[in-house]
Amino acid sequence: MSKRDYYEVLGVAKGADDKDIKKAYKRLAMKFHPDRTQGDKGMEEKFKEVQEAYEVLSDEQKRAAYDRFGHAGVDPNRGGGGFGGGGAGAGDFGDIFGDVFGDIFGGGGRRGQSRAQRGSDLRYNLELNLEEAVKGKSVDIKVPTYVNCDSCDGSGAKKGTSAKSCPTCHGAGQVTMRQGFFAVQQTCPTCNGRGKIIPEPCTKCHGEGRVEKTKTLSVKIPAGVDTGDRIRLTGEGEAGMHGAPAGDLYVQVNVKPHPIFQRDGNNLYCDVPLSFATAALGGEIAVPTLDGRIKLKIPAETQTEKMFRLRGKGVQSVRGGGVGDLVCKVVIETPVNLSDKQKELLRQLDESMAGESEAKHRPKSKGFFDGVKKFFDDLTG
Repeated sequence: MSKRDYYEVLGVAKGADDKDIKKAYKRLAMKFHPDRTQGDKGMEEKFKEVQEAYEVLSDEQKRAAYDRFGHAGVDPNRGGGGFGGGGAGAGDFGDIFGDVFGDIFGGGGRRGQSRAQRGSDLRYNLELNLEEAVKGKSVDIKVPTYVNCDSCDGSGAKKGTSAKSCPTCHGAGQVTMRQGFFAVQQTCPTCNGRGKIIPEPCTKCHGEGRVEKTKTLSVKIPAGVDTGDRIRLTGEGEAGMHGAPAGDLYVQVNVKPHPIFQRDGNNLYCDVPLSFATAALGGEIAVPTLDGRIKLKIPAETQTEKMFRLRGKGVQSVRGGGVGDLVCKVVIETPVNLSDKQKELLRQLDESMAGESEAKHRPKSKGFFDGVKKFFDDLTG
């Protein structure tokens, strides 16, 4: 009987990627495995067929030959045993379950692949004022952390000794628990997944391979950072146990409020107080920037909250792009603490305008009072 197409066997398209092929194989291998089908010969043959298809399609060179020449392009009798080799044993089924449960619970891979646990990442909160954030600077920070033990060079073993293979898992880092056709891999309880034990622990680090220490680091803060930005220092986090790689240190930037400026992206904003006379007659005022004071020309008859944009006086973002602007909002101040003479002058000014149309001197008042009149007319109408 001719063989079925391998893609058809796994139920995947010819252009399927490795991930889809592996996923299909896991699903079908669990469905047809002899431990689940209780000696059903038909199911056992399907299991062999699935294994054969997966062995070809999961291998880049074999798959290329199969795609070009079909079944004739691959050798189904490696070493005389065939792809099925009389059916997979319970150990292979345990590998399938190990992969599935590892994917779901983060257990991590097949037997014999124990991994040293990487050290934890750390976060350091760094406060800067606006000027420091905009211009950048170098700062020294002190970070309490774990570092490799210098007595045992991070191995955890007493000087002159070394770790040995775990007698329980024989270096695999995992043990397999079986019940019926279920086979689930668990972390080895003897070595906690390391695959090794330390007969004579280092007296300084007590076998952990790391000790507590406060490190002083010099951190270069790039110009233009803002609140929420993070600077990553690779390998400056906690050292891993037993010589495992260190984690990273993340410097979290927080920019303190500024008494004059508010920042929004690349732009700066500030309120500028303006006298009544300057607003009415016009003139020049000095406004602050991060580079010093500059002159701002105020046209006559300027109204309160008018915005003036100073190009290129903002911030150069750390992410690039053009320099932002400084936007000044003028706020007209009502005079206070007036003398009798000053009060009389204001009365005279007000009286001099009384006989004229309000719209002539107060452009916003006409629209406002017309709106008020219409509002009450609508209520009573």
